[in-house]
Amino acid sequence: MSSPPVAREARPRHLGWALALLAFAQLIIALDYTIVFVALPDIGSDLGFSGHTLQWVVSGYAVAFGGFLLLGGRAADLLGRRRMFVLALLLYAGSSLLGGLATTSELLVGARVVQGIGGALLFPATLSLVNTMFAEGRERNRALAVWGGAGATGLSLGSLAGGVLTESFGWAAVFYVNVPLAAGAALLAFTLLTRDAPRERGRSFDLPGALTATAGVTLLVTVLVQGPESGWTSTPVVLAALLAVVLLAGFVAIEARGRDPLMPLRLFGNASLRASMAVTFVFMGTLGALPYFLTLYFQTVHGYSALQTGFAFLGPSLAIAIGTQLGERLAAVAGVRRTLAGGLALGAVGTAVLAFGMTVDGTYLTLLPGIVLMGVGQGIAWTNMWIAASNGVAQEEQGIASGMASTTQQVGAAVGLAVLIAISSSGLDGLTGQPLQQATADGLQTAVYVAAGGILLGLAAALNLRRAPAAGLAGATPAVASARG
Repeated sequence: MSSPPVAREARPRHLGWALALLAFAQLIIALDYTIVFVALPDIGSDLGFSGHTLQWVVSGYAVAFGGFLLLGGRAADLLGRRRMFVLALLLYAGSSLLGGLATTSELLVGARVVQGIGGALLFPATLSLVNTMFAEGRERNRALAVWGGAGATGLSLGSLAGGVLTESFGWAAVFYVNVPLAAGAALLAFTLLTRDAPRERGRSFDLPGALTATAGVTLLVTVLVQGPESGWTSTPVVLAALLAVVLLAGFVAIEARGRDPLMPLRLFGNASLRASMAVTFVFMGTLGALPYFLTLYFQTVHGYSALQTGFAFLGPSLAIAIGTQLGERLAAVAGVRRTLAGGLALGAVGTAVLAFGMTVDGTYLTLLPGIVLMGVGQGIAWTNMWIAASNGVAQEEQGIASGMASTTQQVGAAVGLAVLIAISSSGLDGLTGQPLQQATADGLQTAVYVAAGGILLGLAAALNLRRAPAAGLAGATPAVASARG
């Protein structure tokens, strides 16, 4: 269901540089998700994390990111996209400095939580800026290919950066590196991005909706992260799950009756947005989780150093970068629907081939065919799922639409990691030496096979995208339909 076309916001004078800044911000978000992976062993031993609590270096970021995305999307629409862009980057810079200086596990997890809030404010602001600066159709698709290329590549490039920095300067460097990057991007925003328009009168922030949505999604992600570790029937997990259900049910009731809701329920009438939300959920729970399992395979099974692990991720990074650019070109010819489905199908095949090579005696060369196929498919899918999420959404609601799609992305990441970690670690108790190495490789291989199967669920969702004219033929008029069958 398309919204009526509205005038775009004033475009920056240096549109190319503005897009480069937004892509750079997306690179920061993606890097920050994976950059700590290879540093985790050093962080754990230095700050006294237990095996149980170390996961919160990753999960603290994911929980806060997922919980605050709807709030971040609404804030971008109402308070100004440039304002939220700058605020979020400053949060990133400050929390990264705090993380690098952390001397206790609690302080580091706290810093990661603040980083997650920064990401939840930055992601929808960045994506909605792209969507409002560029007209729906070929122009926006090309911009999303640049923006998406930075993000998808960053998921793998973060492991390379983390390896190099940890090996050369210690684990704190993976946090310090964000300080000049985020602060510099915030300063450039005042030069490259246009000033926010005056706030529209008569629109409320929907405080009850914001509180129930943020608390409900945060608790839901916490349950998904903590359930496999504490047990799904443990009292804290059950209570958190029940409270999350109550809060989210209350949120839906508030939105249904509100005059100016945080998340207008009519947006679910947009078939393209619905399908893209399902795809982002599956994407991050499968393809987005692979860097975690590849890191374990390289370091635990083959004993790679942090630096060697980082360089091993050059292959996926290059393949993903190629895929994101192919995704925009293919969408112009075949349409978003076919291109997105094709990218997910290629990603599923590549992931299965990758799993086949993840044996205890496998080499990097045996992994390479799967890495290339998986990476190219991942890049194609990444670009097109964000094109689908923006199509047919009015300019003044691009922030919340971005928040909706990215919320399902983060919940998917939590679900995927919880399920796949449980599969990969099953049967390891009591093993040591070579039997442990073999069982670890087998568990990781099984988890990646399951991820390959899971990608097919995203393929099914992509095939539900509405048939429409090819993306490249849509012209420069906002509110054109999204994809060709």
